[in-house]
Amino acid sequence: MTAGLTGLLLPASPRGAALGGATARRAAATLGVAGASAALALAVALLVTLDGPAESSTTWIELGGLTVTLGVRLDGAAALVAVAVTAVALAVQIYSTGYLRQGPPEEPEHRYPPYAAQVSLFTAAMLLVVVSGDLILLLVGWEVMGLCSYLLIAHDRRLPEAPAAAMKAFLVTRVGDVGFLLGIALLGVSAGSFRIADVLAHDHGTTTLTAACLLLLAGVAGKSAQFPLHTWLPDAMAGPTPISALIHAATMVAAGVYAVTRLWPLFEATPTALVVLGVMASVTLLLGALAATAQDDIKRVLAWSTVSQIGYMTGALAVGSPPAALFHLLTHAAFKALLFLAAGAVIHAVGTTLMSRMGGLRRDMPVTFWCTLIGLGALAGVPPLSGFWSKEGVLAAAEQAALHGDGPAPAWLGWLVWLAGLVGVAVTAWYATRLLLRTFLGTTRTPLPQPHDPPAVLRWPVLALAVPAALLGLAGFPGWFSRHLRSDPPVGSDEVSDLMPADGLIHLTPTVLLPLALLVIGVGLAWAGWRRDRTTDPAAALGPLRPVFARAFRLDDVQHTLVVRPTTAVARLARATDERLVDGAVTGTGRAARALGGGLGVLHRAALPRAAAAVLAGALLIGLAAALIGATA
Repeated sequence: MTAGLTGLLLPASPRGAALGGATARRAAATLGVAGASAALALAVALLVTLDGPAESSTTWIELGGLTVTLGVRLDGAAALVAVAVTAVALAVQIYSTGYLRQGPPEEPEHRYPPYAAQVSLFTAAMLLVVVSGDLILLLVGWEVMGLCSYLLIAHDRRLPEAPAAAMKAFLVTRVGDVGFLLGIALLGVSAGSFRIADVLAHDHGTTTLTAACLLLLAGVAGKSAQFPLHTWLPDAMAGPTPISALIHAATMVAAGVYAVTRLWPLFEATPTALVVLGVMASVTLLLGALAATAQDDIKRVLAWSTVSQIGYMTGALAVGSPPAALFHLLTHAAFKALLFLAAGAVIHAVGTTLMSRMGGLRRDMPVTFWCTLIGLGALAGVPPLSGFWSKEGVLAAAEQAALHGDGPAPAWLGWLVWLAGLVGVAVTAWYATRLLLRTFLGTTRTPLPQPHDPPAVLRWPVLALAVPAALLGLAGFPGWFSRHLRSDPPVGSDEVSDLMPADGLIHLTPTVLLPLALLVIGVGLAWAGWRRDRTTDPAAALGPLRPVFARAFRLDDVQHTLVVRPTTAVARLARATDERLVDGAVTGTGRAARALGGGLGVLHRAALPRAAAAVLAGALLIGLAAALIGATA
């Protein structure tokens, strides 16, 4: 009977193990795709049927004057972001079934089921952040995303850098999350409730509000990879390429931007926090763009691009335009997911991530080429692709703040964000053109197996994402879409939001010619350098700045010197103190007790004559002492 049970529980042969692994993989893939499809269908249904803000909450705990609730809130912006999250998640789930078809040789199948489950949990956590109606639920989703990112980045254990990158991402984002947690606690205690509507309606003191908003920005900087907590994102490329698309497009890095929009009235009333946010955004925007110019790894180019594009979103928030930030968040979700999945198709075909070993792929991979061209055009802001309209919305908001003093931020901050954004347009166009030239044009620089467009399971998600990457920007014109991106008033209120004009997100004015001119300059410089010598990397024109940009101004080394090394030294000192002083005292006490016991044991094991003599001697001494004490008394 035992043998029969063992036969049922354990595969009888390697073939049985393979069949069991294949069955588990099919089940995981089916559940992952079905779950993402259901989530997308539900999000679309809510978007179509939602006619106003809706909220529901229940009291969880009451602690004196502090009420902890669990609730959700749906409005137009939340529904749109939910659709973007679930659409990218579905594309990643389908794409992964083909991209992760083979695991490590020693474990060919059983690594996929936990991967699919972690992607689903990651998606659910982001959706929880999107629809949460109170800060506690938002924090739960926020932290679950951090856990899932750690697991997913470290998925491929064959790569020695994967576990280190996962640990770095987890620890760096945790640094920011400490501030995020404290900011939530400060707001909840001040308002007597963690319900977002109550927190927004409460009249916080100026000091409390400023401190809370600055603490929240620490979490935003960590989760959205903003300076100075941006260093984890490029290293996260050690994870599978579909995970890069998921984390960098519509989920984790967008969570910080979305959290600020949900709590926008608090930041709007805190000029100090907006100044910090604007400076952080401007530095991050230029830092990410310049770092992307010198990377050879195609995934790291896109990673630094993400850092820069998130800087545009936080810059829009800093100058007082949450709708522009959300608009760019949605278009970025489409074109950046497209670019990562297209890059995965290239990597799948040629077996390397290095652009120096690619080239000439346009002829053999025409579908991937055209999809990548659409994604890079949207990234650079080529009209009429989606990125042009959303990026123009950010620049227009910064221009208004700079020239007319519109918005809650000071005019000089508008100038800073606007000028940084304009420089970013030229630099983005340059590195996007370089990526296209180095990967798809020219001749192959290293002999490779015959490349080809990916199979259908990889190709169709890329083609599907190419549609919103090309056309989503047109939805920014006045109409249904732009109305959903307005900041909705509280449930039951008759007030009309004034955070966004009723005429939509797009304002085509003569100033649009300036970013278009910079776009042409950026493309032209990269193209001209390549035309002179098609075997030379356009990044060679950077000269001595190239290694500086490639190392992102060595800020990672600065962080390692100022933070990692001192922390490691303190940890070593604490360990040595614990092992030698604390453990030494405990161990020494034990050894002394053992030695004393051993000595007493030797006395107890003495021969009978000696023992009897010792007893008599002891009795004699006691009697003598008693006699002396009696005589003196």
